[in-house]
Amino acid sequence: MQKVGIDVGGTFTDIVTLDSRNGFTIAKVLSSPADYSAAIQAGLQQLIRDGSLRPGEVVSVIHAFTVATNAVLTGKGARVGLITTEGFRDVLEIGRLRMPKLYDMEWEKPRPLVPRYLRREARERVDHRGQIVLPLDIGTVHQALDVFLAEGVDSVAVCLLHSYANPVHERQIAALFEDRAPHISLSISHKILPEIKEYERTSTTVTNAYVKPIVGGYLEKLEGRLVELKMLSPLMIMQSSGGTMMGTTVREQPVHCIESGPAAGAVGAAALGKQLGCPQLIAFDMGGTTAKVCLIEDGEPRLTTEMEVGGGISVGQRLLKGGGYMVRVPAIDLVEIGAGGGSIAWVDRGGALRVGPQSAGADPGPACYSRGGDQPTVTDANVVLGYLSRESLLGGEMPIDATLAEKEILSKIGDPLGIRLEEAAHGIHAVVNSNMVRAIKAVSSEIGRDPGDFTMLAFGGSGPVHAASLAAEARIPRVIIPPAPGVFSAMGLLFTVAEHRAVQTFWCDVRVARLDELNFLLQRLGDEAAGVLAATGLGREEIQVQYMADLRYAGQNSELPVAFARVPVTGDDLGALIESFQREHEHTYGYRSPEERVQFVNLRVRAHASSRPDTPDHLPLRAIGPRRSGASASGRERPVYFGPQVGWIRVSVISREALQERSHAGPLVIEEYDSTIVVPPEAHASLDRQGNVHIDVSVLL
Repeated sequence: MQKVGIDVGGTFTDIVTLDSRNGFTIAKVLSSPADYSAAIQAGLQQLIRDGSLRPGEVVSVIHAFTVATNAVLTGKGARVGLITTEGFRDVLEIGRLRMPKLYDMEWEKPRPLVPRYLRREARERVDHRGQIVLPLDIGTVHQALDVFLAEGVDSVAVCLLHSYANPVHERQIAALFEDRAPHISLSISHKILPEIKEYERTSTTVTNAYVKPIVGGYLEKLEGRLVELKMLSPLMIMQSSGGTMMGTTVREQPVHCIESGPAAGAVGAAALGKQLGCPQLIAFDMGGTTAKVCLIEDGEPRLTTEMEVGGGISVGQRLLKGGGYMVRVPAIDLVEIGAGGGSIAWVDRGGALRVGPQSAGADPGPACYSRGGDQPTVTDANVVLGYLSRESLLGGEMPIDATLAEKEILSKIGDPLGIRLEEAAHGIHAVVNSNMVRAIKAVSSEIGRDPGDFTMLAFGGSGPVHAASLAAEARIPRVIIPPAPGVFSAMGLLFTVAEHRAVQTFWCDVRVARLDELNFLLQRLGDEAAGVLAATGLGREEIQVQYMADLRYAGQNSELPVAFARVPVTGDDLGALIESFQREHEHTYGYRSPEERVQFVNLRVRAHASSRPDTPDHLPLRAIGPRRSGASASGRERPVYFGPQVGWIRVSVISREALQERSHAGPLVIEEYDSTIVVPPEAHASLDRQGNVHIDVSVLL
């Protein structure tokens, strides 16, 4: 019996297998942006040839992808039309009237995913209680459909005012489309997001419509390739919230998988933290294209109910919204920025060194890959500095040409700025670290948490290279790096469970809420969510249901999720719920207001599978490793540059196992198949019994 985890990134595709004896094997191949499923097939075939993967024994395939995110970022989604209530055509343009860069005259707001001429109005009106004020004029819907057919629209979003309270008109529109244009993909707001707030609901539904045909086509190709390999087990897809869902469900609601890949790393980090007795973590994942940061408190990743896609924290603080496309779905609360090994370094018009968010990706990749890349990247800088091998990566499978890296850094950065090669390379390293420090602050100090109270868990192909110096700059005293850090997100996929979340607006003061209505809605949502999981083959005894509410002070524009102690809810439970909200509000914002009224906004339910026999309860990290080459041999040395204050130092290059469970003082370079760990001078590195590298950087703070 085997499970397979597949994580597709912008530069590399990572595959991890787990057998019934908790033995892991890994593969790492360059991604294929033209068709990501091609690289997946190549990696699986590699494992089959090695004897590590036996298709007939595979019981599940769990997949995290970037297809939806890439479609939004590159503007290559479907041609979308929108039908909305008369008078609400410009909701996407108006948004929240916020912008992330208040004083940048050159900043441009992202163009709506639906151009104005494809946003059509339906004459109808339902009030916030669900009462029909104006019946649907079906003629206006026919007119909209005529326009869509003439313009070649292949996906339509339907979002009517207050449809969360009464979706009757949206259902009539869906029936008309199914009759006249069944080939057009539909996204209906009361199925995607039955919540109050017109902009958020419209933006989420439109985003779903924008990526739906793209994701559907990709999954069809991938499933076909898996069948070719005789891997016939169900395909499960990672959600942004940290759970998985069936591929068939993802085809209808791909918006739930916008942050599929980054969520897998956070789930794996939380599992490892529990195993090590280290529940307070800052998970840092730096790959080839982006860097992701997530706060894990008390062993659980923080969750949020909304995120912006395509905004980029590098343009401003995360608290200043408006730079991307709003998606209001449950998601692990992480920050993602354009800072990876392939991020391109450049000099702006003012003569300042910048890094990212543009990336060389997998094709052509960094200059040192010798695949046609002619722009200096973070990876090129790390090769020049000696952090990465000047000969090869991936255990010798990927040759490296350091002279190409030197040439591009000197011509594009060093010469324009009038500085030496190593100064230019170290400048690139320092700038990208500075960008990532801002991401760490966004998930810690910006929400009232001190980074010094946490331990950094670093992974991703580039994460261990930057982890120690980044932690010192962010004033985080300890760093943990698991074995096989370059495929850690793929490994995290194997520790996920199936889940389904449901939400419904319930707007009233907590103290005057009708318990019969409240309990009826909670029961209905719970049955709905559990029913979706039961359809995947889970027994009712294997499904657990959690109940939550979004609460706020009366007059506030944002809310906080708080869990119900039990269901059905009693009058005493409402008082306890208010007190829980007061504590969370004080913890998050630094104050509480006991005299103010507290309101319900939404009810939320999470149904999830309990632990299954095929899911390991711990990470058998020492079993991880390719069956081919292992880590680089110990006993070598190479010059490494640690900045102008230290300069060049001849540093030992060793394998992870060479640490031998005792502390080694830096500087030190630890090379392995899928990543490289850099231990700066004065820091100390040690190996625990499970094979994790611990780096103490407290002396550098």
